Amino acid sequence: MALSTLLTYAAVVLGLFLIPGPAVLLVLARATTGGRRVGIATGLGIACGDLMHTVMATIGLSAVLMTSALAFSVVKYAGAAYLIYLGVRALAERTGDLRVAPARSVGAAVAFRQAILAELLNPKTALFFLAFLPQFVHPGDGSVTLQLSVLGLVFAGMSVAYATMIALVAAPLGRWLGRHRAIGRWQGRIVGAIFLGLGIRLALQER
Repeated sequence: MALSTLLTYAAVVLGLFLIPGPAVLLVLARATTGGRRVGIATGLGIACGDLMHTVMATIGLSAVLMTSALAFSVVKYAGAAYLIYLGVRALAERTGDLRVAPARSVGAAVAFRQAILAELLNPKTALFFLAFLPQFVHPGDGSVTLQLSVLGLVFAGMSVAYATMIALVAAPLGRWLGRHRAIGRWQGRIVGAIFLGLGIRLALQER
């Protein structure tokens, strides 16, 4: 895998993390009610769930992408269509309210298990990884399985680092999000633009 591809991937992942979403709000809620330790445990649980999704995606996608050019094209265009759909839907949504939902205080172990299950059992997360990862994979650069594995590990590592940072600043960040409701209005536009760009890029990618 080319270093430029990996750096582009990391930059896109970081951009997605910086947009407040359900995972960020869950970490905020847990850290606010249970403290930093519980917040970090929640972030670790989410990252583990994401890693499991990437493992499943890697197993399935590796077999498909190495089968034939036709299979690669089918996965590519299906993924592109899904990302474009997510982008259009995000642009169409009108929300101006980002709230950190109250969460019952639980221990770190319980928060960790709940976060894993919540992320692992989310079919939208599975679809996202199936659509997102292939656009950074180039069969000509070597083992598809290795490339997908590296992408998954990078995503999980960045997820842990970002969730830990969120947990450490949960209280002030939660208050800041509450005061800046306008972020919610821009969230859909930013997410939509990112997904549309990713979808178009994936559709134009060559084998």
